[in-house]
Amino acid sequence: MKKTFYLLLMVLATSFQVMGQKSILTPENNPADKSLIHDETYEMAWYMLKDSSKIEIGKVRTEIQKKKKGIYIISTVEMPNTPTTWVDSTIVGRRKFEPIYHSSFNQQRDMVLNFSDLVTGYYNDKQSGKKTEISESMDAPFFDSNFYPQFIRWLPLKTGYNGSISIFDYNPKSGTGILTATIKNTEQSTLELKGVIKKVWKVTVTDDISHNTAMSTYYIEKESRKVLKQEIDLGGRKMVMELVD
Repeated sequence: MKKTFYLLLMVLATSFQVMGQKSILTPENNPADKSLIHDETYEMAWYMLKDSSKIEIGKVRTEIQKKKKGIYIISTVEMPNTPTTWVDSTIVGRRKFEPIYHSSFNQQRDMVLNFSDLVTGYYNDKQSGKKTEISESMDAPFFDSNFYPQFIRWLPLKTGYNGSISIFDYNPKSGTGILTATIKNTEQSTLELKGVIKKVWKVTVTDDISHNTAMSTYYIEKESRKVLKQEIDLGGRKMVMELVD
């Protein structure tokens, strides 16, 4: 009888542990508040921090368009002394945020991804001159890796909020396939912007793309859910992006 009692306790403990675990976020498990999504255009200044110096290395302009069936995100990166502009375009479904299309064109490479039953497209390495045709089959749902930083803004953030996000990334140098982005922690904080104190969610995130060696900290305004600042720690090297307008 005693043996049976202990066995039942073990089963109950395991059941509660499983119930307490958060399932990974995917388009099929998507708690985002869609009322927070609006058409918007904003620009962030991109800095490299070195010792006590803050050196501007570029500007990133992002445009979000909320259309009937999809959400379009276009990011343009302009850097001094760089002849070409870096342009990333992402389309996701409006209801579930499932990936539809992603392209990235810059000085080093061109990439186009189309998402359906297969991930198809191409990757053109301009440095080596090698062009790779892409055709990848996936057996689980995921978000586009270029989309998840926006997705974080619309999650039901609260103190202590954490979790994992399933993402797809294509990079022939570091690995391709379904990876994980991890929200390590969320806490309430404040940030001064142009002399005004803003209430923010401070969200720390890492991902498998960098083999979890890079840590990003997002300062997301509570009311508007705008990203006011992003700090990036690359294991000794630090960068920061700050909202311009």
